[in-house]
Amino acid sequence: MNTIFLRNSLQAVRRMMTMALLIGLSASCSDSSSNADSTLMGEWYKRSSYEGVARSGAVGFVIDGKAYVGTGYTGTVWLKDFYEYDADKNNWFKRAEFPGIARSAAVAFTANGKGYVGTGYDGTNYLKDFYEYDPIADTWTQIADFMGTARFQATAFSVENVGYVGTGYDGNYLKDFYAYDPSTNTWTQKASYSGDKLINAFAFTIDGRGYVGGGMNNGLLNQEFWEYDPINNLWIEKNDLQDDDNDDDENDDDYTIARSLAATFVINGKGYVALGARGSLDAGVWEYTPALDQWTQMTTFEGSSRETPVGFSIGDKGYITTGRNSTARYDDLWMFDPTAEDVD
Repeated sequence: MNTIFLRNSLQAVRRMMTMALLIGLSASCSDSSSNADSTLMGEWYKRSSYEGVARSGAVGFVIDGKAYVGTGYTGTVWLKDFYEYDADKNNWFKRAEFPGIARSAAVAFTANGKGYVGTGYDGTNYLKDFYEYDPIADTWTQIADFMGTARFQATAFSVENVGYVGTGYDGNYLKDFYAYDPSTNTWTQKASYSGDKLINAFAFTIDGRGYVGGGMNNGLLNQEFWEYDPINNLWIEKNDLQDDDNDDDENDDDYTIARSLAATFVINGKGYVALGARGSLDAGVWEYTPALDQWTQMTTFEGSSRETPVGFSIGDKGYITTGRNSTARYDDLWMFDPTAEDVD
């Protein structure tokens, strides 16, 4: 009788321990999932709406802590107006109108304290004219035409007061790149982008290097991401933008960064890619750390999903404005703090 009682007691204890272990594992998994969700960094804040009409395909650049956003398309009208955003005052101010043909899908960059806008599409023609904006005089001056073919949906960045423009579409997909030197008002052909020909790619600059990725080639999303070394005129392939099922590459796990018509900005030596399209619109936000060649998912954009937005950074905050979702155009402005934790 004592032996049977002891055996039954031991079985009961084992059952209780098993149940406790299963409950503990379940709670641990649940906590882990919850923690994974809560560890996404970054918070979005609504700011003063863009002063101009809602639009898509606009351009933007930053000079001395002020952002300038203009051109674009309303869905019926191509635009040439420009506005300045003062983050300290959280307000927009109308500036001199862009003097070229009204257009969308142009490119812009900043060099030597001036803003530069060129290429694009006016509803009929691809364009190659370029203009320089002086924020002190609030004036535009036409400069040398872009050296490549007239095009739209190209991409641009600047390094050490030199602007770089390339890729895009002129009736064919393109991968050529050119540098503009404001001191001589001349363009020079550079090494072509080493990946596929691209339209609607994203680009940013960190520590004297340009980075280009995303976009599309022949109807397919580009999965590659490249770094440009201007000193050696060389493109260097970096970690891919999409999971390639390579178990040996931990950086590629669950990546969904590849996209077209996205916005970018740079904060404290890190690049950010947000929004755009991946077959359908994607509100995802990703942070790139060059030293680690690593991408980190950030808090999802909290406004309406969209493509062709304008992105820029002022100080340690990023901003996104304008863009489109199907036939809807936007004029809202959102600020992103990458160091804040999402509390929504």
